[in-house]
Amino acid sequence: MIQTILQYFPDLNELQRSQLSVILPLYREWNEKINVISRKDIQNLEIHHILHSLAIAKFLNPQPGTSIIDVGTGGGFPGIPLAIVWPECKFHLIDRIGKKLRVAQAVAAAAGLTNVSFQHGDIGECHERFDFAVSRAVMDLGKLISLVRKNISNRSINSIPNGLICLKGGDLTAEIASARSSSILEVPLSDYFKEEFFSTKQLLYCPI
Repeated sequence: MIQTILQYFPDLNELQRSQLSVILPLYREWNEKINVISRKDIQNLEIHHILHSLAIAKFLNPQPGTSIIDVGTGGGFPGIPLAIVWPECKFHLIDRIGKKLRVAQAVAAAAGLTNVSFQHGDIGECHERFDFAVSRAVMDLGKLISLVRKNISNRSINSIPNGLICLKGGDLTAEIASARSSSILEVPLSDYFKEEFFSTKQLLYCPI
């Protein structure tokens, strides 16, 4: 059921494999009640949503105790898949849409995740600091950088500086230019995954 994920993450332990196997049918079930994922796309849940989220785990290998905020998590992407593969990291998932956040909470509880907290609200209402902010196609890059800057800690425990890691698609040339940061790194997800879906997807990293 999660064979594609395991091709790219063969070292996942039995608990992690079980948790990923649990969340797949749960998301499909919840999506019948609350439209967290496009109904046309729900059959592609493993690759388009879970594996896509895990692209961040190909880029970053965080130290235990690393704290991460998922901005605009929706139903829990990328935060919940990352919380499964990084059980020693702490995650805070925030979203303005309460019904989507309730799905994320239910899925995390069913998977037995204890390293995840939730906040219903806007990123402007969150005053905690984290090592990294992550997001998945939430908003314009420049605006996102500006909003999360106050939430990034100045401590340094990882091999790369703290900052923002986001997943986006399409031609990002203009968006990156408008962000006015010379240090943005763009990584094609085709570097990590061979599926056609990833040919137009990128990971953007901006140290803050």
